[in-house]
Amino acid sequence: MQSNDARILLSAAIPTAAAGLVAVGASGWISGGKGAIGAAVGAALVIAFFSAGLIALQKTAKALPHLFQAMGLLVYTTQLLLLAIVLAVFRGTDLFNLRTFALSLLACTVVWVITQVRGHMKAKILYVEPETAAKSPEPRT
Repeated sequence: MQSNDARILLSAAIPTAAAGLVAVGASGWISGGKGAIGAAVGAALVIAFFSAGLIALQKTAKALPHLFQAMGLLVYTTQLLLLAIVLAVFRGTDLFNLRTFALSLLACTVVWVITQVRGHMKAKILYVEPETAAKSPEPRT
């Protein structure tokens, strides 16, 4: 993983983890232990899914750069679909508070997307290879 890719990953994961901690604290205070567990599971799922998606996208960008845009759309669609499947699977669970789980999942997803966009905007990634002096043509006089 390139340094700017790791920087983007960290710039999204750290605020998302902080939002997850806030959600755990608030859920624990409002809904008790099951609420805190639900919020923690929701935040952990968001960080795991979106980190894995970003890493997969970066590996695809290296191997198949012409498929980067299509893979980006596929990765984000798959992540949201998997999150919806997880919500459906845990619909009737008594392991944790489902409402705090869903709200934590939503809040952490929004934080991840916003901070990832901010990380991409602040990263100075070259999208055009700069020409070197050896490759540049001689100027006409």
